[in-house]
Amino acid sequence: MFEQKSILECLKELDTNLEQGLTESEAQRRLEEYGKNALETDGKKSIWKIFFSQINEPMIYILLAAAAISLLLGEIADAVIILIVVLLNAIIGTVQEAKAEKVLESLKKLSSPTATVKRDGILKEIKAEDVVPGDIMHLEAGRYVSADLRLVEAINLKIEESSLTGESLPVLKNANMVLKENTPIGDRLNLAYMSTSVVYGRGVGIVCGTGMSTEIGRIAELINKEEGEPTPLQKRLGDLGKLLGIVTIIISVVLFILAIIQKRDPLAMLITAISLAVAAIPEGLPAVVTIVLALGVQRMVKVNTIVRKLHSVETLGAVSVVCSDKTGTLTENKMTVTKVYYNFNTHDVEELDKQVLLNEASLLVTGMALCNDASIEGENRIGDPTEIALIDLAYEFKLKKDDLQKKYPRVDEIPFDSNRKMMTTVHLSNNKRVSYTKGALDQILNKTTGISINGIIKPITEKDIIRIQEAAALMAKGALRVLAFAYKEDVQMASEDNLIFVGFVGMIDPARKEAAPAVQSLKEAGIKTVMITGDHKDTALAIAKDLKIAYSEAECMSGEELNLMTQEELNSKVMDVSVYARVSPEHKVMIVKAFKSHDLIVAMTGDGVNDAPSLKAADIGISMGITGTDVAKGASDMTLSDDNFASIEKAVREGRGIYSNIKKSVLFLLSSNFGEVAIMFLGILLFFPVPLLPIHILWVNLITDSLPALALGADNIDDDIMKEKPRKSTENLFAHGGLKLTLFYGILIALISFAMFLSVPIQALINQNLPITITNLTQMFKDDPDRLILSRTLAFSTLAVCQLFHAFGMRNVKKSIFDPKIFGKNRLMFFSFIFGMLLQVAVTEVPFLVTFFKTSSLSINYWIVILSVALIPVTMHEIIFVLNYYREKRKKVKEY
Repeated sequence: MFEQKSILECLKELDTNLEQGLTESEAQRRLEEYGKNALETDGKKSIWKIFFSQINEPMIYILLAAAAISLLLGEIADAVIILIVVLLNAIIGTVQEAKAEKVLESLKKLSSPTATVKRDGILKEIKAEDVVPGDIMHLEAGRYVSADLRLVEAINLKIEESSLTGESLPVLKNANMVLKENTPIGDRLNLAYMSTSVVYGRGVGIVCGTGMSTEIGRIAELINKEEGEPTPLQKRLGDLGKLLGIVTIIISVVLFILAIIQKRDPLAMLITAISLAVAAIPEGLPAVVTIVLALGVQRMVKVNTIVRKLHSVETLGAVSVVCSDKTGTLTENKMTVTKVYYNFNTHDVEELDKQVLLNEASLLVTGMALCNDASIEGENRIGDPTEIALIDLAYEFKLKKDDLQKKYPRVDEIPFDSNRKMMTTVHLSNNKRVSYTKGALDQILNKTTGISINGIIKPITEKDIIRIQEAAALMAKGALRVLAFAYKEDVQMASEDNLIFVGFVGMIDPARKEAAPAVQSLKEAGIKTVMITGDHKDTALAIAKDLKIAYSEAECMSGEELNLMTQEELNSKVMDVSVYARVSPEHKVMIVKAFKSHDLIVAMTGDGVNDAPSLKAADIGISMGITGTDVAKGASDMTLSDDNFASIEKAVREGRGIYSNIKKSVLFLLSSNFGEVAIMFLGILLFFPVPLLPIHILWVNLITDSLPALALGADNIDDDIMKEKPRKSTENLFAHGGLKLTLFYGILIALISFAMFLSVPIQALINQNLPITITNLTQMFKDDPDRLILSRTLAFSTLAVCQLFHAFGMRNVKKSIFDPKIFGKNRLMFFSFIFGMLLQVAVTEVPFLVTFFKTSSLSINYWIVILSVALIPVTMHEIIFVLNYYREKRKKVKEY
């Protein structure tokens, strides 16, 4: 608003005086009216709040309900085991997410601790939080801007705004401008913003916004408004939890009806219903998923990705759009000279022989480094980025500015001026004074009378000027910033006329070398890369073309165009645009929401304050670890520790692998649970005693199943995983044949286990020469309680061992378990099998465990039989693989 008003109008509206400033009494009154110049916060998320958020899931509610009912029925052991699982799940999740949201705290730290303001006609240093609207603030190089200002004076004032706007260069301010409505933030040259820093010159401004009324305050408000959505996996597990809850209720109702029909004891059937409910719920699933995600977090560290929120790990694997900030993410965030022009020829710096270039263009490189106020001292790079780029250019030729200054000391200068757009310094060289001038090409050419070609000076002609301008236009077309250089010999003092033109350089914040291959890899994986930046359209498009993100201007949209669009209009056009330039933080959030409206899973990368709202709005926010602000890191789900865009491709691969492994674990556990439900239903329908006790089911679900499930979660990632297209956000865990697989193996394992349950009474009937009927089998169980215990032990052990073998087949349902890329590659799987077998043997052979689990000791012959029949599921896996292999082979032959 204030950018559209003149200085006098601003002074009048804010009721202040430029010469005197506010009085102390008026400043105090305004402080009470507007409040402290600080950002509001909703308070820090406590460790207990994080802990209870881990429990706030449908699956956990079902487990807690099962534990409560078990306690009411006196099944203390069952209840304790379930509660331990819930607690373990919550602790693991809390530990991973213990770094509470620090976004607003970080934003507050960005404010300068002090500010220089004029009050009662005197310049005073006050706390930044005491600044009020109407204060007259003075700025100088090296200071942070403490509030939003309408500038009234700007003497060569350059302000670094990249973290707020995405602009890669400091902005030269102009206090006298009056701007039109809807001018993008980066083009508001008469305003200065809170949290930005002055890198050059000085200025004076009227405070027009403090605290939450500043531009950065609006960003803080956007972050507060943006609610975190559950990840796709959380949604799918939530749906699964609800489904299991419904299944449990249906089972209970069906059993109640059966109890009436079969005239069974209601209390006995209630206990049986609890058994079936326990069988329907994979108690170990929440802990297995949490541990697998935690293991995934550790694997992500190896590809330079630090994950703040567990469930974000798999979300990255489902990403179909990566919206990336340009400055510092796709580019190096460092101005670099990429082209040099001299002797009427343009050269790429990287392709040139440095010694040859130095011989031919020594004056150009040396002069640019000397006519320069920037400095590089170790890791400290002080000054204007364009001047630092010139020092870097000299350094590539083994020329250090300090050495050059000692050899050619500066004796006079004319500082840079925004009107002249030039800078001149005078140096001693061989007892002579030489002036070096650098600046805008048109200004340099206006002051030029000669030109140096291969060291020979001749008068510059109109034809020469046209050739120079054409070469510069080509650089400008490629979004390079052009800076020209000229010199003058035998001068007494600094002057800028009758100059000798030498050449010019083209510089840009270049794309990272590793970014282009990463963009291509993501494209091959079906993932669209979109550039979103606060920089100018031509610069953004040039980088986008270089990275093959976009190919024409039709794929580029500006912030001004976005201002004229509704969210619905953008939703309809978003799929055709790959570059967004001169955008505000609100625009970035709009773009993310537009992609999400197409049911796409969106990742947003960024490093600046301006990226924070969109990082939080995206399905997964990815901040930069080195150049990223604390604000961006606090709003993101994960951080790239090496600031390398290429790490995203590696992280996506890991994310896809982790989701694939979690899906294998879930289907493996559910096939076991379906088998348990099936065997229990079979027993009840046929009037038999329940084949398994609740504690048997809990043992299988939590111990013998969970170990292989964890091994599946830590399995190697399939080599072909990046050849697959991203999964849809609505895709459930049973997609691509998952339901058929669960039902098939569940029924198979149930039939095998049920057959072992009946094998004991059948053998007894055979021994007694009695017919095998349901009545006789039921009578066999009633006649001998030990026979029932033995039958349950066989069913229990067969179910557990079947699952241990079944886990090997679940590693890759499309390949043989003997495939060299699979077999022997997961030591944890072999360990879980051996350990699971030992535990299962223990519950049938260790006396106190036999009593606790109500089992009986099994002979070696029984164990041989159990191992033999337990191989059936993995044998079926191999048969199915062979059949599919030859089916695919015949299909390819027919197509050929």
